[in-house]
Amino acid sequence: MTEPDGSEQFDKKHDFVQSRPYAIAGILAAAFALAGCGQPASQASAPPPAPVTVAQPVKRTVTDWDEFTGRFEAVEEVQVRPRVGGFVNSVEFQDGAIVHQGDLLYVIDPRPFEAVAEQADGQLSDARAKVELAKRELDRGLNLVQTSAVSEQAVDQRRQALQAAHAAETQAAGALKAARLNIEFTHVTAPLTGRVSRHLVSPGNLVQGSDTGTSTLLTSIVALDPIYVYFDMDEATFIKYSRLWFEGRRPSSRDTANPVQVTLAGETKPSHEGTINFLDNRLDVSTGTLRSRAVIKNTDLSILPGQFGRVRLIGSAPYEALLIPDVAVATDQSRKIVFVVKPDDTVEARPVVLGPLDEGLRVIREGLKAEDRVIVNGIQRARVGAKVAPQTAPAPVGGKS
Repeated sequence: MTEPDGSEQFDKKHDFVQSRPYAIAGILAAAFALAGCGQPASQASAPPPAPVTVAQPVKRTVTDWDEFTGRFEAVEEVQVRPRVGGFVNSVEFQDGAIVHQGDLLYVIDPRPFEAVAEQADGQLSDARAKVELAKRELDRGLNLVQTSAVSEQAVDQRRQALQAAHAAETQAAGALKAARLNIEFTHVTAPLTGRVSRHLVSPGNLVQGSDTGTSTLLTSIVALDPIYVYFDMDEATFIKYSRLWFEGRRPSSRDTANPVQVTLAGETKPSHEGTINFLDNRLDVSTGTLRSRAVIKNTDLSILPGQFGRVRLIGSAPYEALLIPDVAVATDQSRKIVFVVKPDDTVEARPVVLGPLDEGLRVIREGLKAEDRVIVNGIQRARVGAKVAPQTAPAPVGGKS
């Protein structure tokens, strides 16, 4: 058998040396792969905790308010009608202007009434002359009866004539007074201070005057300050108020001017204040509501009769409550929840019972404690049971966090 020579042995050794680095690299790669397979995938790709903003509930004294839809009506409203008939001479007001009590509105032609007054004045003068004549005749008769120049019967007749003359004088005086009143009524004035409507009769037209309501309508005036707002209270709210009154926790609006606040259309917060001054004596059987009324200050005359507004009526006595921003409240099917960060920075969904809004913050009646950390920003990133990176926000005030 032929043995390999030295050159063949050298070639084989050279090939082994050249292939050794590749083999070592393959062994190391396999080792790293095996080490990687032994590491859990969750540890290799776990996301960082989600950043959220938390705040503790605000604790302060609040008062509940109930809201109703109300309609404004004038405290006083007058339909201006003439008390005497005639042709209209002039209109003395601007349509829609503010008029004051006693301001001249219409002038009706006074000449026919002035003529009647002159006639009545003449009749009064005639009656007074007859009274003076009757007095003299009676005095003369009293002197003559003492000498039996005239009989007692003649004296009685003269006394009766004097009484008739006095009666005629009184009638004439009354007729003159009525005639002068009619002259005064030809100047139609504003019976109250308020805003006048448009004129319904132009100069030159004939109007009918009467004290029985059949006279011509000239215009109307409504008082604006103060102004009434009427609203209907549902039966459940009325029962709640009655229960609070029996418990001594809220005064009754029948004997106490409970405060109200009014928000007009287009406003986001109340702009006018007033007090309750009337509750009806029974509920409307067709609607199950109680008609209520409040009187509102309207110094800027911005409210007109017929407008709608949201009426807030005090619904409880002051009490201590916890409040959070309304944006922190979420809905889970039929219940309201808030997300609370526990001491270990995990998220918990906490069911809560909501109260009303108070200066932009939501009252929480049940479900929270004063020391709880409530997520107020980043709710969409919070997951129940997952860890978060909470950042404390300043205490929310007036709906701002």
